[in-house]
Amino acid sequence: MKKGFTTSLLHNDRLGKPEHGSLHKPIHTSIAYGYDKAEDLAAVFQSRKKGYAYSRQANPTVGALEDKVTLIEQGVGTVCFGTGMAALAAVFLAFLRQGDHVISSRFLFGNTASQLNTLAQTGVTVTFVDATSVANVEAAIRPETKLVLVETIANPATQIADLKRIGELCHKRGLIYVVDNTLTSPYLFLTTTVQATFSVNSLSKYFGGHGDALGGSVTDTGLFDWSKFPNMYDIYKSTDPKQWALLQLRKKGLRDFGGTLAPEAAHVLSVGSETLALRMDRACHNAQKLAELLAANPKISKVHYPGLPSHPQHALAKELFTKPGALLSFELKNADDTFAVLNRLQLGILSSNLGDSRTLLIPVAQTIFWEMGEQRRAEMGIAESLVRVSVGIEDTEDLLGDFKQALA
Repeated sequence: MKKGFTTSLLHNDRLGKPEHGSLHKPIHTSIAYGYDKAEDLAAVFQSRKKGYAYSRQANPTVGALEDKVTLIEQGVGTVCFGTGMAALAAVFLAFLRQGDHVISSRFLFGNTASQLNTLAQTGVTVTFVDATSVANVEAAIRPETKLVLVETIANPATQIADLKRIGELCHKRGLIYVVDNTLTSPYLFLTTTVQATFSVNSLSKYFGGHGDALGGSVTDTGLFDWSKFPNMYDIYKSTDPKQWALLQLRKKGLRDFGGTLAPEAAHVLSVGSETLALRMDRACHNAQKLAELLAANPKISKVHYPGLPSHPQHALAKELFTKPGALLSFELKNADDTFAVLNRLQLGILSSNLGDSRTLLIPVAQTIFWEMGEQRRAEMGIAESLVRVSVGIEDTEDLLGDFKQALA
């Protein structure tokens, strides 16, 4: 019997038959695991047998969460990390080597852009392009190019990459295609539909949904031929080729650099995910209504939201995503009024997070993109007056009323 999205999440732990008939996988806090036979311990270390040796790289509670992410991403396996940034870093560290070249969308979350700039100090070259057109990605390819990185919806100005055509290009050229699915989540978008190699999620955001646990994940979609990728370690080729990348990611990305997800956080994220679809439906509805309200207000000069016909990639968003997401941004005509408007909000919370059940706002240029400088912000389409809004699940009329009074 085929189950729907929410039904699958709700019953996944239980169907795995956790201890004592528990409906959720219990929280396993043990760091180490004992074996009766030395041969079994050795087999686990050598990945010839399933099991646990040390919780830095594998834990039963985290494993249950990985199974859930794999289920809804429709991949072949997932590795979880302490944060979304750790997840991205693990991909770069596990599959890139000195002299390799990366192509990235220039419309990126500020910390991701910073991480790529740090990566460039290690001997990996990075080129930033306007990924809303596949032609810009293709023009940047070099003989040493190994990986292309995009976000589904850019944070914070909501540009949408030419996801499907970039996927076709990467498939043709044998390039790893990393798609950050955080702002859409697997509920609104499946990266397998655009031939992604890896789907990355900051589980701290919509997946967990309550702003109470950090976490990240990398899912292998099973669509990449790892036998043809030159940067694979021979020692990890003893298993099914479909598992080579996951093993290398777990060993070279997670074990070696230690971005481990704690079992307590894994449990919180797992339980939070059960209402992902319900929360996203409500948040996307609220975001559409709020975007329309802001677009009609004479004090607002621009609203960035894929659900508006004025958005440059509106048609593409309708083609790719179930809904246009729950994040938007706007600019006031009088930039000097920005802080005053934000300070008048009563429900909207001034905070740097996104994907929470509550509506969160932040002035972008003065906070999360401050380190980049004005020129780099301009290149990324970030106005100095830009305000990012992560729309929550409040009652719609209450939320709209709050913005009306703040703008009055």
